[in-house]
Amino acid sequence: MSGTPLLLRCKAASGQHTIRQLTSASTVHDLKHTLNTLTNIPQDSLKILAGYPPKILNIENDNQQLASLSLKSGDVLIVEKNQLAKVRQAEAVLQHIENQNNSRGILTRQVVPANNSCLFTSINFARTGKLDLSVAGGMRDLIASVVRGDPATYNEAFLEKSNADYCAWIMSDETWGGAIEVAILSKYYGIEIDVVETQAERINRFGEDQNYTQRILLIYDGIHYDPLMLEPIDATTPQTVFSTNDESILSLALELAAEARSSHQFTDMQGFSLRCLICQKALTGQSAAQEHAKATGHINFGEYEEDS
Repeated sequence: MSGTPLLLRCKAASGQHTIRQLTSASTVHDLKHTLNTLTNIPQDSLKILAGYPPKILNIENDNQQLASLSLKSGDVLIVEKNQLAKVRQAEAVLQHIENQNNSRGILTRQVVPANNSCLFTSINFARTGKLDLSVAGGMRDLIASVVRGDPATYNEAFLEKSNADYCAWIMSDETWGGAIEVAILSKYYGIEIDVVETQAERINRFGEDQNYTQRILLIYDGIHYDPLMLEPIDATTPQTVFSTNDESILSLALELAAEARSSHQFTDMQGFSLRCLICQKALTGQSAAQEHAKATGHINFGEYEEDS
């Protein structure tokens, strides 16, 4: 069979698998057959997610070539039995509605672009309800100004680099934000920022000790941030800012994290093997990926399994 060879990673309830026998010219039927063999999930019950954040692939046309699905070497396929996924989703929806007395709505994520500035885009969306990709530069400048103005607090031991080096680093649109940046923005905006970690199923609450009256929520899968919003049953404007007295919203956020974890929608970035999908360089962990992105401008990474 002609076509470009594909090296894919498959995550399923049965475990993790490496797929080497497919090419870009292989068909959806070929993919289904391969996944059925690996996972024992019937072909007509397969649900396949791919990409960051994971999105469901349309696999209705068995004759469609994989090239048209934009699959490429290094991609990770999350494979589920569709019937079970539907049951899980229905149970989650019912639980959400029950927790909210059949009136509040459903907590969901607003997907933002994976462009190295997803943290800043997410915080701005959660605060304003607007998706604006132009705000990241100003937020990076703000963070650099705060750090530069307080070298005693933001010293080399705290930043793991000199104050000046950090300021130059955070100003680059090729660097990723994290806990330091969230803490600074929480204090600047006077709002609690709660980061829901999918893998650990926990919430890190920045500004919790400041007695702020409002909070926003982000979900983090190990490599990407998205803001969370409550979609009301009556289809009015989604809610993105919540009272810090509202503990039920945190319960909903943890349920959402548990559902994402059960669907393998997370990446263990500390020890996970990655490959740059632009130059195919093998990397290990988040720090290596960040340094590679900084040095090359490459920001498209996929998980992979080393040959034994």
